[in-house]
Amino acid sequence: MIYVSRLEHFNAAHKLHNPNWSLAKNKEVFGPCANTNWHGHNYELIVTVKGKPEPDTGFVIDLKKLSTLIRTHIIEKVDHKNLNLDVPFMEGKLASTENLIIEFWNILAPQIEKISNAKLHSLKLYETPRNYVEYFGE
Repeated sequence: MIYVSRLEHFNAAHKLHNPNWSLAKNKEVFGPCANTNWHGHNYELIVTVKGKPEPDTGFVIDLKKLSTLIRTHIIEKVDHKNLNLDVPFMEGKLASTENLIIEFWNILAPQIEKISNAKLHSLKLYETPRNYVEYFGE
């Protein structure tokens, strides 16, 4: 099994806020991430697919096609957007990195299967250089 990864970048704003809680509790739990005036991140998204190289190309997946797919279905929807207000697939969800990566998986997994025999293996989403989440679709 070969694993192939593509790195993409986007910038987005959000706030962590549970509407069922008081402002005080939101600030207690989420700290500065509950800032009423939002805050932003420079996100890095690593998409890893797995499969066997195609005999005709030697590729597990055409990385140009994978990049276009990620940009079309994810990056164009979230880049320079407010995740709480501007992103339909995040509507009604707390805009945590954990919830965001699950939504990315739900979008990307079926799209990758349309362009390749490869399967989505994992997503890694860096919110900061030291904080990231990783998801394997489980």
